[in-house]
Amino acid sequence: MRLDAALASAFYSSALLIGHARAQDAEDLVGSVTSVVESLTSSLVSKPTFTPSIIKAPFFEQFTDDWESRWKPSHAKKEDSKTDEEWAYIGEWAVEEPHVLKGIEGDKGLVVKNAAAHHAISAKFDEKIDNKDQTLVVQYEVKLQNGLECGGAYMKLLQDNKALHAEEFSNASPYIIMFGPDKCGATNKVHFIFRHKNPKTGEYEEKHLKSAPMARIEKQTNLYTLIVKPDQTFQIQINGESLKNGSLLEDFTPSVNPEKEIDDTKDTKPEDWVDQARIADPEATKPEDWDEDAPFEVLDEEATKPDDWLDDEPSMIPDPEAEKPEDWDDEEDGDWIPPSVPNPKCEEASGCGKWEQPMKRNPDYKGKWTAPFIDNPAYIGVWKPRKIANPDYFEDKTPANFEPMGAIGFEIWTMQNDILFDNIYIGHSIEDAAKLKAETYDIKKPIESAEDEAAKPKTPEKAKSPLDLKFMDDPILYVREKVQLFMTIARKDPIEAIKFVPEVAGGLGVLLVTLLAVIVGAVGMSSAPPPPSPAKKSAEKAKVNDAAASAIHELAEATTSGTGAEKVQAEVSKRTTRSSAAAE
Repeated sequence: MRLDAALASAFYSSALLIGHARAQDAEDLVGSVTSVVESLTSSLVSKPTFTPSIIKAPFFEQFTDDWESRWKPSHAKKEDSKTDEEWAYIGEWAVEEPHVLKGIEGDKGLVVKNAAAHHAISAKFDEKIDNKDQTLVVQYEVKLQNGLECGGAYMKLLQDNKALHAEEFSNASPYIIMFGPDKCGATNKVHFIFRHKNPKTGEYEEKHLKSAPMARIEKQTNLYTLIVKPDQTFQIQINGESLKNGSLLEDFTPSVNPEKEIDDTKDTKPEDWVDQARIADPEATKPEDWDEDAPFEVLDEEATKPDDWLDDEPSMIPDPEAEKPEDWDDEEDGDWIPPSVPNPKCEEASGCGKWEQPMKRNPDYKGKWTAPFIDNPAYIGVWKPRKIANPDYFEDKTPANFEPMGAIGFEIWTMQNDILFDNIYIGHSIEDAAKLKAETYDIKKPIESAEDEAAKPKTPEKAKSPLDLKFMDDPILYVREKVQLFMTIARKDPIEAIKFVPEVAGGLGVLLVTLLAVIVGAVGMSSAPPPPSPAKKSAEKAKVNDAAASAIHELAEATTSGTGAEKVQAEVSKRTTRSSAAAE
């Protein structure tokens, strides 16, 4: 069998290496085996190479080599009305491949490079985006390579105006839509905020989504999609899954349209208005037998002293284990008195000291008498001011017709660096956004998930039999179980052990020959050899690594060729059947 040959080769190589290597080099051998196994495992996952998409959109960004011609970092200062301190956007930006869970070779994204810093960068659109009577689709990838404890990863679509200068982009720059994840402490949401223009006053007001979905806080790539339709409905998707559907007219606060009527601020409650629903019964009187002076508790006349009560024992005694401090001066500090501790005898009995009758609740206690409450016959109801027409009322039936947008910007503060943004689509086609998802996210996500899962510590399921083990799954466990199986059989029948597990027998034979050769060589030498030079030691380690790699590659080749535990089991069954037949 090909797998048997590969296993035997591995055991022979391992035996020779152990015979020639020093004891302290054993860990190096194990490390070499592990590194080769990891290399083989990772090589089995082939990653695709990045190819730019041919999708067209009003704005589409994959951060190719010419990205700096579009994106400009801001050098403005952050405005903060809550403090006089000025904050500059000192955070750096870079375009690079992810260093955590990379899914596509050569796929680069825009990366936040500094932790605990303010970052701002923007890119102008070639032409302003006006989605009047059109569907608006905003989609982009977020990869939190170092997680996210406190910070934002949202984008802003900036209002188109002549004063839109990238180098002056800041938190004060007027935006139309803010969309994306944000987390800090208990806050974890996907923002969707739009600025709405009051048609009567011309002023803008932020409209916040009432119940925003939670952001995905993980190191894998996540895809955030916002779809706003001309019928004033919206949808938020994460990784293609719809998590929030609603209406711009109903699901935002403050609401887009104000109330038609408002309270009249000049209206006042009449002096004779009765809004007390219940009152004390004016006709009720205190019963003659009601004793307001009766105490809440009285002595329990029926209580008797327990038989084990210790009248002569104090409840507290000097601590017998306490010792006077060595630096205690009786003349200056006074007589030393040990601290008191609870008397242990009292804990074993019902109590200590003078016994007194306990108190109990007075059955005749009623407390202070008060008249019962009844419905107020003069009650009118809760007073409210009258309603009048709202002088500021307006009705905007199409808030989805946003103001024209002229740029995209990321203006964030975060405690974690290496947040990566990629594959930004801003346009009007739901189909093109889905196609981009299929070309990018749907390819990289399974690869990232597989690598993430493989990196997690696992408790492997114990094999039912040593014959079910595979060398590539755990080389050390494989060798140990094979040797234990060989020794178990050899105790009863050494010949059968050699037949049943020939790879172990061969490996032990080579090891024995090697050890004998080493012993004979050592006895024949008149003096101990000088310690090996560093160059020689390095050569020996290189030889160890090469041999280990060669053996494991043979095993990998045998494993991937279709031979495995099934053929080993079949061969064992054949040997067992033949042995049983011979015995009969």
